[in-house]
Order: sequence, then structure tokens, then C-alpha cells
Amino acid sequence: MGGDELLNKTWHHSKFSEIGRLVELKEKQGVKISLAFPTLNEEATIGKEILIIRTELADRYPLIDEIVVIDSSSKDNTRKVAEQYGARVFTSKNILPKYGSYRGKGENLWKSLFVLEGDIIVWVDADISNIAPKFVYGLIGPLLEDPEAGYVKAFYERPMRLARGIAPSGGGRVTEILVRPLFSLFYPELARLVQPLSGEYAGRRALLERLPFSVGYGVELGHLIDILELEGIAALAQVDLDMRIHRNQSTEALGRMSFGILNTFCSRLEKYGKAKIAGALGDRHISLEQKNTEHRVVKSEVSPVERPPMIEIPEYREKFLKKIF
Repeated sequence: MGGDELLNKTWHHSKFSEIGRLVELKEKQGVKISLAFPTLNEEATIGKEILIIRTELADRYPLIDEIVVIDSSSKDNTRKVAEQYGARVFTSKNILPKYGSYRGKGENLWKSLFVLEGDIIVWVDADISNIAPKFVYGLIGPLLEDPEAGYVKAFYERPMRLARGIAPSGGGRVTEILVRPLFSLFYPELARLVQPLSGEYAGRRALLERLPFSVGYGVELGHLIDILELEGIAALAQVDLDMRIHRNQSTEALGRMSFGILNTFCSRLEKYGKAKIAGALGDRHISLEQKNTEHRVVKSEVSPVERPPMIEIPEYREKFLKKIF
């Protein structure tokens, strides 16, 4: 891979816009496809997302076999709205309850593997205001067309909402300030992903069930490193979805996110022998809050918990007829 190239398997969503052809490939391969939305207080956008995807990719074209919401005990009407628009809805804490429950997107993704039926799993964030079918078929296309591809990431322009309007770009700050420099140092192959932390991606169950899942912010980064180590760069693909408009987070929130991502990154450095951490890592994210001329230390807990590969869970093996290794 030359110095100026993106990931070899990089496409624009328009390559996969003939949905009828994707349906033919799906039926020929005999696979089922599941779409899941991880949610927390998303009543404002989840209904529109389900309606648009279901109308085009389930009713008009039978590409998606099921649409599911995995909810983190929302306080608003997320679950009610999702059910009204035709999704199957699960509360995360009620899935595999004997294993406990944690707050975080990664937890929802991990538990979704147990309730989803598909051979191909698509995960899409629930806060997208410009949702369109391309957010789903664009991620499915490479998995149906390329048997070597196992995991597909989205990328897009990410305009920022400002007080004076919308700036054309500026999203993805954690990627450019933290993740891409780390990848450049330790995993230069992954630095060629345009948006390694994007919230939309799809994968084959046979691969996803072998991955550990950070319950919080590190889930996407952990997946990419584990897949690179397990399968090599040829298993990864990325698709340009043009633009994604969504909520932008505060600097304080991005700091907590970075803390969680770094935690996962350090665990992978040790796991794969890239580096050794000599001492114990801090267990709290520390930020400073200013009020007038005073500064106050604020400590936030960011869970370092990682769920094991789902294939190791006995209930999962029994449900999906897996044999104990």
C-alpha cells in the first residue's frame, strides 16, 4: 500500500445503489440481514430513521430482514416511538441479565448479537437527522459483493452545528487529534481509514462473534485493531456516504470519550505485544471546571469493562448451535 493511498477497499455508496441487485446477491448467498439501532433518549429521530429504512429496504426491497432497537433504559419515549414505527425493541439490561449490565453503546452492540438473527449485522446510530437508505445499503453492499470483506465502516463529511448556523466541516475531532496520530505510530494501515470512529458499520456475524466489545467509547477502535490482528487489512472496507448531520458533543464530552478510547488502545498495545504499561493506569477522567476565577477538579468514571467475544457465552452458543471449542 503506497504512502498516498486510502484503504484498498474504499468505495462510494453509489456503487451499491442498485438495491435489486443486492437483494439478488443476498438471496443467492442465502443470508439474513439485521439492522440494529443502539439508543438512549432518541425519540426525536428514531421514528424517522426506522420509517425511511423500513419503507425502502424492507417493504419495497426485501434487503433487511429485521429492524431492532437496543435501548439503554431511555427516559423519553424512544422505545414507544420505535415500536410504533415497526421495530422490535429490547432494553439492554434485560438481555442476558445474568451477566449484568453496563451503560454504553458498546454494551448495546454486544448484547444485540444475542437477539439479532442475521448473518450480516448493520449498526446505525439513532441521532442522524439526514438519514437515507444509503446509510444501510452502502454498508451491506461490500459484504455481499466481496467475500473477503468482513467489516465495513462508513465515512462522510461531518458538518458542525454552531450558534450562527452549520459549518461545512469540523466533526471528527477525536479522530484527528487522538486516534489518527496513535494509528500512525502503531497501526499505520488503520490510519488510512477516513473515519475509524464512525458510528455506522456492518459486519459478518462469524467475525463479530469472535471480537471482544468495550462497553463504552473504545468499542470501534478495539474492533479495528482486533480485526487487523485476526484477519488482516483485507477484511476491512470503507464506504463514502457523503454527509452525516447529527449532534455535536462538547469539548468536555470529547475529553471523556478520548479517555475511554485511550484505555482500550493501551489494552490492545499490551495484548498484541506492541508496548508494555509499567504501572497502573488512572481509573477516572479528570477535567477542570472554571467558575469565575476558581477552578474545580471534576472526576468522571469511564468504564474500562470489556465484554468477551460473544462466542464464549454458553447461551449464545446454544442459541446459534455453536460447538464449544
